[in-house]
Amino acid sequence: MTFKLSVFCTIPLIYAISVNAQNVSAPKWDEYRSPSAGDFLRAKKLSDKFNETWTYQFTLDNGTKAYINYATLYIPGSGEKVGCDLSFWNFKGKSYSVGRQYPPERLKEDRAKREINIKDEYFMNGTPGKGHHVFFSADKGGRFLVDLTFESAVASLIPGSGVWKIGSEKYAQYILIPYGRVSGKIAHNGDTLTVKGYGYMEHTWQTAQATDIAVRSLNFSANSAKKFYAGRIGFTKGGTPFGYAIMADSGKTKIVVPKSVTDNGQAYTGKTFPKGNIGITWREGDAESLTFDMGHPQQKFSILNNFDGWFAQKAIKLMMGGEVFFYRGRSQGPDGSKLDWSVTGMQD
Repeated sequence: MTFKLSVFCTIPLIYAISVNAQNVSAPKWDEYRSPSAGDFLRAKKLSDKFNETWTYQFTLDNGTKAYINYATLYIPGSGEKVGCDLSFWNFKGKSYSVGRQYPPERLKEDRAKREINIKDEYFMNGTPGKGHHVFFSADKGGRFLVDLTFESAVASLIPGSGVWKIGSEKYAQYILIPYGRVSGKIAHNGDTLTVKGYGYMEHTWQTAQATDIAVRSLNFSANSAKKFYAGRIGFTKGGTPFGYAIMADSGKTKIVVPKSVTDNGQAYTGKTFPKGNIGITWREGDAESLTFDMGHPQQKFSILNNFDGWFAQKAIKLMMGGEVFFYRGRSQGPDGSKLDWSVTGMQD
């Protein structure tokens, strides 16, 4: 397979699609740019339900996967909270997860040092790229540790402001590290492993609850620095895909935007979890379609696993409008690569 790449984006300045009376307006794609420190640091709070998430996905050479989310979120009846969660898949053949919630004042930001710190137990340090450091330490239902540093990172791109308007709400997506090699250590209950692997990082924010913006989202990254797709695509309640991915080949990167998505050859609108082969057609004429199997997840994981007690779980279900699940897996990607993916949404 041959990718035709260009450093120029051929997408119009802005596009708008109306589906079920919901308009989607994208950023100015021809004004793509490199990520800045501001894309990593906290965004200005724009609404009472404003929330933002820093997401890391690590696929390690020993077969373990680690998923980390740091977030600020609004919980009905509780107000603003800071959330930290970690999920291990295949840590010596087993899966473990932990989630913690704290009052918002526990999150500290040092803009000069490019550091976001929560209780000195969780932090992200350094401008995303080579040298960026991620630390997660929790003692709840077991002792958990992730201490990883990016040894390298492929340069990413941001489409204009990175902000979409979906109906009356706003959603921002910043892919900060589409691919980078990492090293460090992970641990569970004192069993410490020295590891290497690859990682993906993004920062998103939105002015409404996540499920009010998107009914489902598909996130994917690849195990090769030479040829890969990495990004996130969401679907509005009307079925319109939005978001973007980074396409790379031989050291050149390009933004690609979803035009249409199919599931086993049928139009896919995000109403259900994928059943088989997902096909994504991009708006760029020279970007080959991406097809990979999402019908055989390695892990099915409920967000409620990371919240203690009936009241907290009830509040999260109320906030999300139901129980949100993550389906995660690995499939064959382009040119012999492997795609590691995650699908988020309500249970079918």
